[in-house]
Amino acid sequence: MARRSMLAQKEIEVCRSDLRSEVTVDTIEVAITNPDRVLFPRDGYTKADLVDYYRRIAPFMLPHILERPVTMVRYPRGIDSAGFFQKNAPRRSPPWLRRARMAKQGGFVDHIVCEKAADLVYLANLACITPHVWLSRVDEPERPDRMILDLDPGRSDFELVKETALFARRILAEDGLSSYVMTTGSKGLHVVVPLDRTASFEAVRSYALRVVEEMIQADDRLTAERSIEEREGRLLVDVFRNAYAQTGVAPYAVRPRDGAPVATPLRWEELDDPELSPRSFTIRNVLSRAKDDPWRDIALRPGRPPEP
Repeated sequence: MARRSMLAQKEIEVCRSDLRSEVTVDTIEVAITNPDRVLFPRDGYTKADLVDYYRRIAPFMLPHILERPVTMVRYPRGIDSAGFFQKNAPRRSPPWLRRARMAKQGGFVDHIVCEKAADLVYLANLACITPHVWLSRVDEPERPDRMILDLDPGRSDFELVKETALFARRILAEDGLSSYVMTTGSKGLHVVVPLDRTASFEAVRSYALRVVEEMIQADDRLTAERSIEEREGRLLVDVFRNAYAQTGVAPYAVRPRDGAPVATPLRWEELDDPELSPRSFTIRNVLSRAKDDPWRDIALRPGRPPEP
């Protein structure tokens, strides 16, 4: 439990007395249940730690998830127990929590849409360790403003992941597109492209597939095969998140793994660091770097995928 004490004293600075029943975030009182429940047993991190992390990261995280439907990945009994995905907002969610009704086949889903710190704190109280967000916004859900290339190493070395991210950047730049890179907090990297919302999901995914085909033709260490068995040790460049109602892990979201790693936006030059790993940044060390967010201008550089 020594790491838990260090966490409270140094980075998170949790005040347990403030979290026993509720926490006030920008004048909104959010009820906190079971704040001392341990969610990360080998680190001793509790729900109170998760709540305070999301309260403190909110100014840097919210710009990246505003207006996007949220899918929650919840672990009420901690990361050693089975978690589950939840799309619908809880029936008894507070009136100050924004919801957006999004169409699905045969019906609709009432998603949470985070727009203030209290919303993230509310999710943390539900033991939503990882919020995932849509690649489009609620006003034009069929028109994505993000494209993701998900680099999943499988059994590959992380050095190949970094090399592949830089390769993707070069191809995208040749097509006039800006790109940004982020550790997933799990195994790989995401290369993210801001879009101007003029293209449909179908057009965006078609373009992403063309990029991947070009990459695979140039490097036989890469594949588009999603089955681990069929990859034969190659790195997967996955584009299938680029579809209506599909999601990507939110920037600065915590992942349900030992150490509480965080999906962290990077500067491209950080890929040159041999010490960099997908889990280099955690709830203990990411807050200090978030103040100089490498993605702060991502919304100002939208592009449009070229047509075939």
